[in-house]
Amino acid sequence: MITSESAKVTEAGAVAQDGGLVLAFACPDAPEIVLAVARFLAEHECTITESQQFRDPRQARFFMRVQFERTDGEVLDLPKLRQDFAPVGAALMMSWRLTRAADPQRVLIMVSKYGHCLNDLLYRASTGALNIIVPAVVSNHPDLGVVADNFEVPFHHIPISASTRAEAERRLLDLVDDLDIDLVVLARYMQILSADLCRKLEGRAINIHHSMLPSFKGARPYHQAYERGVKLVGATAHYVTADLDEGPIIEQEVARVDHAMSASQVTALGRDNECLALARAVGWHAENRVLLDGTRTVVFR
Repeated sequence: MITSESAKVTEAGAVAQDGGLVLAFACPDAPEIVLAVARFLAEHECTITESQQFRDPRQARFFMRVQFERTDGEVLDLPKLRQDFAPVGAALMMSWRLTRAADPQRVLIMVSKYGHCLNDLLYRASTGALNIIVPAVVSNHPDLGVVADNFEVPFHHIPISASTRAEAERRLLDLVDDLDIDLVVLARYMQILSADLCRKLEGRAINIHHSMLPSFKGARPYHQAYERGVKLVGATAHYVTADLDEGPIIEQEVARVDHAMSASQVTALGRDNECLALARAVGWHAENRVLLDGTRTVVFR
């Protein structure tokens, strides 16, 4: 099973230290928010090691991510800090998360027959480039079991059809619960999730697809794009919602296409984009750098 190192420089550029905590929150905008957070940290003898904030004037909402540690270097008591911060969060009507920076997220990866994103995520996890643990890979086809085996990750083949969809999704949710999964990643999983499953995974499921929708739908989209002579191909990583491929966008990647490229080269370029966009999105989510802002996201890179 793949695990990450407890302290390292992550792909997103942050240093995850043992004992350091991350507070990420969103709330209605108000003058005293930063003061309230700074006062709380000072009262608990903490020093800020990283801080980012954003005010959305459209919604009059405030977003912030603060990474901090004890001034004396001692390990912070996470449950006690959560208990102490609760009144602050309630007073300012915050939606907040307080986590340990070095704690990896438990990620379940879903795939079908394309293995490039799966292989990329498992490799990055194995080297510590992503602060995640992958307890399982789930697929509606058996083909990519060998990729999971190469990284010693359990592989679960859950076939799906119109008549078995409800049972397949129940089995998936059982795995999410049994394995204490924090995040589900659809790494080119070519099945549409039910609206009910999307609601149950809201804010903790990420999908990847090419960014040429709705122009090139269906099979072989990169070949369709090649035939039309496109000059750019891209990929979009977003949170999963019941609106197909329209969830809040976390990251996008784009690359220029040269007229001399073959269809297979355009496809390879597109798949590279998918790997990069998905890895960034998973990494930022795992580091609590992504906050939902309605149909948009705030990403503290």
